[in-house]
Amino acid sequence: MIGKIKNQKGQAMVEMALILPILLLLFMGIFEFGRVMNAYLVVNNAAREGARSTALGGSTLQAVQSVEDSFSGLDLARVGVSITPEESARTRGGTVLVTVSYDIDLVTPVISALMDNPHHIEITTSMRME
Repeated sequence: MIGKIKNQKGQAMVEMALILPILLLLFMGIFEFGRVMNAYLVVNNAAREGARSTALGGSTLQAVQSVEDSFSGLDLARVGVSITPEESARTRGGTVLVTVSYDIDLVTPVISALMDNPHHIEITTSMRME
């Protein structure tokens, strides 16, 4: 009876050693997915804010400022903003496109080996000029 208990303890340790890497990979994937999804939502919101600012007649500088103001929790040095058409070519009733891009570094080693690092996020939002 005592021999069976000792063998079962060893069996549990082996099972844990086999399953632990899979669990860690799963948790790292969930963590990384959450970070990337957060960055995607922030970039999406920033593009929408920039497009709205431009659609209401704001200048390119005001639109870029709107994008930067709505960029909470992420590094502003990695933000790229593109607005088309140029400020002089915008007409009432026309469409303005605001593209916001951001590169997020992946921090977990296994996930960063599987995906592009840094991961590029680019959102384009269009709105009608008012």
